[in-house]
Amino acid sequence: MTLQITAMQIGKRCFEWGDRTYVMGVLNVTPDSFSGDGLLSSDAAGGWVERCVDQALRMEAAGADIIDVGGESTRPPSRYEGAKPVDEAEELRRIIPVIDALQSKLSVPISIDTRKANVARAAVEAGAAMINDVSMLSDPNMARTAAELEVPMAIGHIRSRAIYKDVTSEVIADLRFAVGQATNAGIPRDKLFIDPGIGFGKKARHSLEVLNRLGDVRVLRLPVIVGTSRKSFIGEVLDLPVEERLEGTAATVALTIAHMADIVRVHDVPEMVRVARMADAVVRRSERWGAAPQA
Repeated sequence: MTLQITAMQIGKRCFEWGDRTYVMGVLNVTPDSFSGDGLLSSDAAGGWVERCVDQALRMEAAGADIIDVGGESTRPPSRYEGAKPVDEAEELRRIIPVIDALQSKLSVPISIDTRKANVARAAVEAGAAMINDVSMLSDPNMARTAAELEVPMAIGHIRSRAIYKDVTSEVIADLRFAVGQATNAGIPRDKLFIDPGIGFGKKARHSLEVLNRLGDVRVLRLPVIVGTSRKSFIGEVLDLPVEERLEGTAATVALTIAHMADIVRVHDVPEMVRVARMADAVVRRSERWGAAPQA
């Protein structure tokens, strides 16, 4: 299924869909990230902004195309201790100094990973160039805010309970409805991404099924972001802790690219940039390797 949208401007960069797979690097400005890479110190004088800047610059140097800044852990609180909701003021305290510091140093766009419209607005005003909402517009003001800000937005699938009859078909239906909400609020389709929400409101078997049928999600004819990095379904399959899920992540990244994902969201940027380049050489093929296959 070909995309309706062939390119998108994000900040100062033009992203051409189908040309290659883009890599989004995860920058967790939190003390409690499920992946163990939260950069926020409990000590306000602990240099956490500098650590975030250093990490973002390293990811950019390693080949990241977007840096996704988040100030609230999205790991399921029912399964992991410490993943408690963060209030708006605290989330702003975490992410605004980082975005302020990064916006003049990075040449790649900054994304704000938030489910709160007011946080998204403040982040964009500070220098973020897109919004990544993994909560599927849980804030009723999010779509209107993104429309007013005129920035691209990713809509990530989630459900409060992992109950499905046909998980992939239901993910598509839910995302179709959310995209309709977004366009009704005034966001042009050429500023929207979709994310099937691997691991969000899904058991391991659901995530594996969606990945296996990822090509079906392209029926919505929008660019697709996929985030599998270090997630619990990899740990369940391989019986490994989060710090040992690199190879499992690499396998899922390569397979999502085989299903023509447009962006992969990852923690381990250097390694996954290499995986993406290799997978692209097989799946998309640049002019160097021959004409790209038909989508």
